[in-house]
Order: sequence, then C-alpha cells, then structure tokens
Amino acid sequence: MKKVLFVIILSILTLTFLFTACSSEFGGYKDLGNYYAPTGGDNASNAEGGEVSGEDYTEIKENDFVDTSVTTESYFSIDANTASYPNVRRMINEGIEKIPKDAVRVEEILNYFTYDYSTPTNGEVFALTSSIFPNPYNSETKLMCIGLATEKVEMAEQQNNIVFLIDTSGSMYDELPLVQIGFKLLAENLNPTDRVSVVTYAGSSEVALDGAYGYETDKIKAVIEDLSAGGSTAGCKGLQTAYEIAGKHYIDGGNNRVILMTDGDFNVGISSNIGLENFISEKRESGIFLSTFGVGSGNYQSSKMETLALKGNGTYSYIDSVAEARKALVEQIGGTLITVAKDVKAGVYFNPDYVSSFRLIGYENKLLTQEEFENNATDAGELGSGHTATIVYEIKLTEAGENLTEGNFAEVKIRYKKPSEGTDAVSSEQVLPITASSYHNQLTFVDNFVSSVIEFALVLRQSDFVAQGNIENVIARLNQLNLDNDEEKLEFRNLVKYYQERYTHPLEN
Repeated sequence: MKKVLFVIILSILTLTFLFTACSSEFGGYKDLGNYYAPTGGDNASNAEGGEVSGEDYTEIKENDFVDTSVTTESYFSIDANTASYPNVRRMINEGIEKIPKDAVRVEEILNYFTYDYSTPTNGEVFALTSSIFPNPYNSETKLMCIGLATEKVEMAEQQNNIVFLIDTSGSMYDELPLVQIGFKLLAENLNPTDRVSVVTYAGSSEVALDGAYGYETDKIKAVIEDLSAGGSTAGCKGLQTAYEIAGKHYIDGGNNRVILMTDGDFNVGISSNIGLENFISEKRESGIFLSTFGVGSGNYQSSKMETLALKGNGTYSYIDSVAEARKALVEQIGGTLITVAKDVKAGVYFNPDYVSSFRLIGYENKLLTQEEFENNATDAGELGSGHTATIVYEIKLTEAGENLTEGNFAEVKIRYKKPSEGTDAVSSEQVLPITASSYHNQLTFVDNFVSSVIEFALVLRQSDFVAQGNIENVIARLNQLNLDNDEEKLEFRNLVKYYQERYTHPLEN
C-alpha cells in the first residue's frame, strides 16, 4: 500500500513540475513577444558575458587590396545567404561578449536587408545598379556598390513539392519548438495543390508525413506538433530519406525542394563537410534543391549548413526568433522556395587608368578563378524570387579617376543559368558598365545604410580594414536616416545602439 501511495505522490509531483515548466516557458523558449530566447540547457551558449564555445564557423581571411598593375579582374560566386545577421543578433541579445569573428560574414549581413534597387524589365532575370561614393570610415578610399535585384515570381504561380526535413535529435531539444512554429507558419501559406512531406531524423530517419496536399493544413500541422526531440544525429540518413520522398512526388516543371532545419550537428553516418559535399553534389543533379535553416546555439555548426546549401543549389539562413521564421517562411517565401537563377557568378573588371587598387568586401570563401568563372560547369550560388544582393568594393582612385567626368571605372558581368538548365548548359550573361555618372560625393540613403552595415561588421570582426571606423560613427549616420517605415533597418539601428550600450568597444580591448 505504501509503495502504491509513493508512486501516486511521485506521479503528482512529476505532473506538477511538467505543468509548471510548460506554463512558464514554451518548450525551452521564454516568450518575449516575437523573440524567443533560449532558456538554457546543455546546448545553450555560455552565460552572459562569456563567449561561444562548441560552435563551428568556416575560417575567413579577409580580402586584401589588389593593385591593378598586378590584375584588374575579380571573380566570385553570388548567393543570397543571410544567416550571419540573425546569428550575430542572437549572440548580441544573449550577451555574448566575444563574438567569433568568423561568424561575422559581411556579405550575409548586407544581403539580409532589401534595398531600393531597380527591378528587372523586358523579361530580364536581373536588374543591375551601381554607385561610387566617399568611404565614411576610411578617408583614403571610396566604396563602389553594385546592386542586383531579381525578378519576382508569385508563389501562387508555382507548384511546389516540399519536404520538411527536421532534426529531432537530442541537441535540438531547446530549439524544436521554434522549428515547429516555423514549419506551421509555412504550412498555413501553401498552395492547395502543393505536395508536402515531413521527414525527421535522430538516431535514424522516419517519414512522418508522405505527400499530403497543401490544403490539408490541419493534418500537416498536427504531424509537426506531435514531434519530440531525443537521440543521436543521423543527418545524412535524414537527407537520403528526404531526397527519396521528394523524388517520389517529383513535379515536372515545379519547384522540388528539401527544407532542412537543424543546428548542423551530424554525429552518425557521413558527418564531415567533404563527405556531405560529395553526397549533396550528386543529389542536386536530380533537380531537387536543398535550402538550409540553422537554429540553436552552443554546438551550432555553421560550416556544415553553408556547405549543404551551396552544394544543394539552395540558400542558407538562420532563425533566431518567431519574427525571423515568419519573415523567411511567410513574407519572403518566394525567395526561399523559388529559384530564378542558379550558378550565379560575377566578374568585375577595373579600368587601371582610374582605379589604382581594389578590395572585395566579403565573399571570401566564394572567390573564383577566371577559368572557373568562364566554365559553364562551375557550381556557384543561387538567387530566388525577389532577392537583392549587394556587392561592395573598397577602391583607391588614381588622380585621373578622382576627376573623371566621363568614361568607365569598371565593368560587371553576371553569368547564370535558369533553374531547369543542366550542368553543361551555356550560361546567360548580363553586363553593367560602371560609369562616371555613378560617382557622387553626397551619399544617398542606400549609400549611408550600406556603409553603416559594413562599418559595424568590420568593427565586430576587429578587422584590419576598419581604418577610422567605430560604433559611434555608425550610430551617428544611422540617426540621420528616416527608418520609421522600415522595421528591419530600424531594428538594425537599435541593435547597434544596444551593442554600444552593453559592450566595451572591441577595438579598446
């Protein structure tokens, strides 16, 4: 009798604990409005004031200045990856003092924001714009900004075959609720005839939903809500299963895509970046694209996430909040799901009469040789519907360049293929001459914001190229801009101010 009574009391205490825990927190996330901050646990970042440990980022060696007497050409792959900004935002909000410099990817922070660039006309895939202006953080150089905007394809015009691939391993315990929120938001915005599957992986993979239709919203959401986390991480097995299911429901002429959400911690099966790269490179030839969304902290594996997206003909993003999930999977779902150009590469050719040296800001691990740029089979980046991409060079002008009134500073060539074209298809090409008319001393709204983002990123990286840059100057310029009608840019200004208030200036350490 005593034993039975003990079991009953123990059960009541357990239920009380669970109820209390669930009522105060949402599955490991404190409800802070749109921002769900991780509450701790084995996989959370170190305590406030500490540094990130266990997270893996691709090492970045910043591009140096190149003298045009040595070469006048610069080649690289373009994509719309945005993971760095929400990830860095997460670290700042968590109070991480020592932000890993390799987590700060300037081009990904730039490309997180949209800009008022010209949009494509006359059936073109891209619209290209340019601007050259004084560098606010280095009086000895100019900034040359190249803006690229893609055509916008309405989601309703595209039939989609999507596999939600969800990491349900033990390392995802604190993050799974946010993943579930994100995929449920996406489920609410599908076309009725879309096909949707759900594949999960922990110690092994499982097909939780096989080819439901987009109109079966409640069914899809119920499957997602029923997921729980635990076990090891057989990520490669999950990818194999996801590609099999996507192939099973393949839509000719449609958008066939696997969307992976994970912290990137693969510890069963193929787990090395090279092994995953080879596996995904084979699968992309099937016409099924892979997009990756990173979540979590503490053991976040950014390098794997980027490798998977790059080799899977997709984009790489990071979700740190409900608001970010809504942005990526609802508001900008066209860019996430609908690829308008693949193998996108840029070649920039400087006129040595007017430009004495140049430095590409960001894109360090996306550099190409001339041969790779001209080779149609070279795998490069992907851009989705309505995406903008920003390319910035820091340049030093010759005396003739400082006084140029007509002529070209440089020329930009963008090479790309349509999503349906094969590896050996001949790339299409768009060309933009950057003329003297692009040069101006009075900074525009876009010039000011772009330069502020770059300066902030360089300060965070403690970059050798930050020159006279500092947080106070960034805030001063941002305060001059009317950001009231742009929530994302306004949030950036608030984040910079918060960083200034909370941290010691990195350059003063």
